[in-house]
Amino acid sequence: MSDDDPADADAPAGADRSETADGSTDTDDSADAADASAGDEFETELARARDLLDGDDIDAVHVGVVRDGEVDTTFAQRTDGDAEGAGLRALALLAAHVRLVAGEAGVEPSTVAGDAATLAGQVEQIPASTDQIPDE
Repeated sequence: MSDDDPADADAPAGADRSETADGSTDTDDSADAADASAGDEFETELARARDLLDGDDIDAVHVGVVRDGEVDTTFAQRTDGDAEGAGLRALALLAAHVRLVAGEAGVEPSTVAGDAATLAGQVEQIPASTDQIPDE
């Protein structure tokens, strides 16, 4: 690429520029790019969560949020008198969350499930902050 290529105009002064496989220009600010990517990914998933909650056809929901280290969670479901179905829906939501956490952590779901079961047996209530999680 030439020094006067307009594609380089939006890169910070002094940033190393390289051409990617698709021909676009890339800068060597990987930390900034990672932060921006993580922020974009978070916003995308937050929007997806809002879309999932938008509708009257939801049979069960489990939502957990963390704000400033404080954990808040809620669970609700329509049982329609079907206790077994309600239990299976609750278990299916738990299993989906275990798989999600395992994927994020890069470990097997059985590892997350075991750790979660151990933690659940050690706490008398759901921890409201990370400071309330017992030491091993």
